[in-house]
Amino acid sequence: MRKKIQLTPSGISFVDGTWGGFYNCGTYLLVGPHKSGRTLLGLQFTQEAVKQQAVCVYFTNMRPKDLMINAASINFDLQHHMDQNQVILIRINPPKVKDIEKDSDKYLSGYLQDIVSVIEQYQPSKIVFDELTPFVNFNDLNKLHEVYLQTCDAIENSGLTSLFILSEPVSQQSKNILELLKKNSTGLIELEKKEDTEGIFFGGNIIIIPNIGHTEGQFKTEYRIQPKKGIVAEYNPPVPRKENSKPQRIKTETQYKSLSEIETPGESYPIINFYNEKEFRLLLNHQIAYFKSTAKVFTLCSILLDESVQDKGLITLNQLKNTIRLSVNKKDKITVIDNRIIVLIIDEDQKIVNSLLSKVKSNLPAENNEQLGRIIQYISVFTIQIDESINSADEMLGKIISGKELNKTIK
Repeated sequence: MRKKIQLTPSGISFVDGTWGGFYNCGTYLLVGPHKSGRTLLGLQFTQEAVKQQAVCVYFTNMRPKDLMINAASINFDLQHHMDQNQVILIRINPPKVKDIEKDSDKYLSGYLQDIVSVIEQYQPSKIVFDELTPFVNFNDLNKLHEVYLQTCDAIENSGLTSLFILSEPVSQQSKNILELLKKNSTGLIELEKKEDTEGIFFGGNIIIIPNIGHTEGQFKTEYRIQPKKGIVAEYNPPVPRKENSKPQRIKTETQYKSLSEIETPGESYPIINFYNEKEFRLLLNHQIAYFKSTAKVFTLCSILLDESVQDKGLITLNQLKNTIRLSVNKKDKITVIDNRIIVLIIDEDQKIVNSLLSKVKSNLPAENNEQLGRIIQYISVFTIQIDESINSADEMLGKIISGKELNKTIK
């Protein structure tokens, strides 16, 4: 029986703080230059697996003692967990040139296929391959694509999360190989090493790039190596900017105005839930692709504001945007197309849609039930759930925009 696809902590603070972790059947690539901290990240991923009571197979071309020293530097007793059969350490030696001279692609294919044999033997939940670079230097990229895809399918169908570590590409061929691997992986982590003026390494940048799922998008921040913790990279979401305005003293009650008489500026909210239409279409295409591979259902909810309501002074589009921003879950995505506010609801539970609409109704800027009743007459809702007939964001948004909104949904 296959495991339900869900996010689990990766042990990489930046990934967990932005994406919420790795998918439990995902294939992730970690790319960086020599001594940038790639092995430490692999060990942090393994350490988190142990915390989850999961078995992790760690392929390495390092001497076991060297790997144990690296693990000890982040306060991870690798030997103990190997003794408990929580970590299975498998040393692999890079192929020698003389061994692959005759038919290198066939020889390298055998290495990748052996990964599946090891998985069948040990039945782990996680695997780390540190590093994969020497085993994917195929001459025929079509052959590499075929073998790599077969290997990933076998791994993912077992419900495993895998982390493949690679060197930073230098030659054009190695860059082409990396691009091929990226297109067939769930996500990419890149490390950019920095050195001070004396050439001493002190950290760098970490970039995470989604390919399938992880509709939160791409993120970048600085990282550093901290004793006993390993690679540390925190992400602080942008804080909404406040307008600088001088406070004005209210002298008499005649200076008060009803909110319905005040025109609010069409400011955009610098909140991570909001995306422009182009970004939203890209996220939606990613989510559709994720549905095609996992059958995880999601919903689009379109909330339409009748254009005539703004002449009546009941509510503006900007006020409705703020209402919806306050009502959605953090992982939901929002865009505005004309007078429609469209919400991508990631959760597949249909009750979430009803909960959203209930919150929207509660957060509307109404002083009493009578005013609320007048406002909701001008707000209508149309929802559509993904299915196999929909293949692109253009198709799904087309159905939303041409659909007949039903205001009974919000009542």
